[in-house]
Amino acid sequence: MLVPTSLETSHAGQRPKLEIRGLSKAFSSPSGPVQALAPFSLCLNKGDFLCVVGPSGCGKTTLLNVVAGFETPTTGTATLDGKLIRGPGAERGVVFQQGALFNWMSVLENVAFGPRSCGINAAEARGRAMELLELVGLGAFAAKYPYQLSGGMQQRVGIARALANDPDILLMDEPFAALDQQTRELLQEEIRRIWKTTGKTVMWITHSIEEALFLATHIIVMTSRPGRTKAAFTSSFTHSDDPYIASSPEFAAAKRVIVGLLRSEAKEAQRLEVAE
Repeated sequence: MLVPTSLETSHAGQRPKLEIRGLSKAFSSPSGPVQALAPFSLCLNKGDFLCVVGPSGCGKTTLLNVVAGFETPTTGTATLDGKLIRGPGAERGVVFQQGALFNWMSVLENVAFGPRSCGINAAEARGRAMELLELVGLGAFAAKYPYQLSGGMQQRVGIARALANDPDILLMDEPFAALDQQTRELLQEEIRRIWKTTGKTVMWITHSIEEALFLATHIIVMTSRPGRTKAAFTSSFTHSDDPYIASSPEFAAAKRVIVGLLRSEAKEAQRLEVAE
């Protein structure tokens, strides 16, 4: 079920895990500044799973990069547990479209890399890495190298590596975009299981409406550039135990709502691309 909501203020009276206030981002270009994000506000509580959908170029990844600390906002602030985000940090685990793994390291060493970089001794880091590889179903592949794994398996290694420092929030930038549909659906079930097991807060960028509906507790639909919130919803599909929930009439109706909201924004995004 999809229910309209507002994510600009903390829900359920809790102090937000992630709070964004009046955030905007502009980039310089030869023809002048390009406004990627309009002033944007957002609150997420601990354990929320937010999916952000929107047309290409609307600032979804820019938003995630600001939260990750890779980009500095032009205006506004982003705070995690009340602390201002000023740069990258181990409390934010990031997974990209590509696994970004070290091909010269084994799978186990890749996952242990983060804890080792934070000063944890080798034995403890490897023990933690092995636990996470078991969590993502890759314990038997610990000694393999990334180039020996399929794309889906590499993404699972990337998720394990992002979890290795026990981050407060996971930031996922279309991590399954390059995978075939069957692998993608299986990994969506896997990430939902991991989220329920760990209780992590998640911000997930995606172009897939079905993926957002299947995974999220909250969904934001963004406008064309400069990106801002067009609509926000709470979603209950992620709590269903039905593996075929995506074929239900309720799921189809929710998808139609979001498709309708995105249609005009996608056309505007195309117009902007042509104008440039």
